[in-house]
Amino acid sequence: MGPKCFLPETRNIFRVTSKWLRSRKCCQMALFTDVCRSVRTLLGQSQRSAAAAAWIHCQLSRKYSKAAPDPEPVVSENEAINKTFVNRNPRNLEQMALAVKDRGWGTAWPSRQYYHRLVFRRTQHHITAEVFSSDSIVPVLSCSTKEWALKRELGSTRSVAACRAVGDVLAQRCREAGITRVVYREIPWKFRSEANQTFWMAMKEGGVTLNEPRRKFI
Repeated sequence: MGPKCFLPETRNIFRVTSKWLRSRKCCQMALFTDVCRSVRTLLGQSQRSAAAAAWIHCQLSRKYSKAAPDPEPVVSENEAINKTFVNRNPRNLEQMALAVKDRGWGTAWPSRQYYHRLVFRRTQHHITAEVFSSDSIVPVLSCSTKEWALKRELGSTRSVAACRAVGDVLAQRCREAGITRVVYREIPWKFRSEANQTFWMAMKEGGVTLNEPRRKFI
């Protein structure tokens, strides 16, 4: 018997072996696929269970936890707020011409419709200028040749030069006090005198306006 006699049997063996190998490989692939699917399923379940546990813990902590109480503010006596408001600068309305002016009697002279009024007096021995507020009979500012600081610089306490000196000093005091507008009304025949004209010019040159704006009604 020659080698050719075993050729068909050998082919059959090869065929059976190749089929067996292919089927085994397919079984291994199927097994590997099943294992991978199972692992993915387990991982997904574990992740979902972890997320569910975290959500439950968060809900429980929200339900049973309490917010920390706010600390009580510590207020010292210096920081305490006064219930009664006091306007520390009542002249704001005067500057805006919104404050009420006292009308007084219509026949009264001079008129009382002012915030501040300038009064100029010239006696036999001295000269006096005063600024009055509408709600006070006591002068807010004043200047007179009776003051030694002014009197020692003057040759006469009743001259025209003394009127100019009083006007300059009073204008400076008005500006330092924040009063830049006053009402000055004088009897016509007195206003035309040289002393009154000199005093009037000294006040104007000192930066004080001798009239007030008309009141604004809102």
